[in-house]
Amino acid sequence: MEVKSNILTEETFVMLFTSVGWEPPCREQISAALKNSLADFTALEDGEPVGMVRLIGDGGMSFYIKDFAVHPDHRAKGAGKMLLHALEQFIRDSITPGWVVSLELISTKEAVPFYREMGFEECPDERDGPGMMKMLR
Repeated sequence: MEVKSNILTEETFVMLFTSVGWEPPCREQISAALKNSLADFTALEDGEPVGMVRLIGDGGMSFYIKDFAVHPDHRAKGAGKMLLHALEQFIRDSITPGWVVSLELISTKEAVPFYREMGFEECPDERDGPGMMKMLR
């Protein structure tokens, strides 16, 4: 298995997005999202895409994980960890030495143990309130 950066296509995005039970946005939204991402990462097994993640953010203080999906047939085989390691290395390579930045996400309930294992902390905690979001139409 390998991870490649910035090869994610609209077709692959839709395939992986729907493989985990999510309803995809329209193609125009996907195209805009891919174009405006800081980076995207695709896990490949035998040349076939099995996972993806996008990174968005300001490049200075805050980074955000979006659309992290691993095809159900390929879970627990290391694809998710490889994707997250590639994403984190991209951030480390992109920031000025000595900077401390936040890497944030909103997790599905089922993925919380994975993120805990990967070093993420749940909100709320003693210091922070819950993660929040608002959908606009």
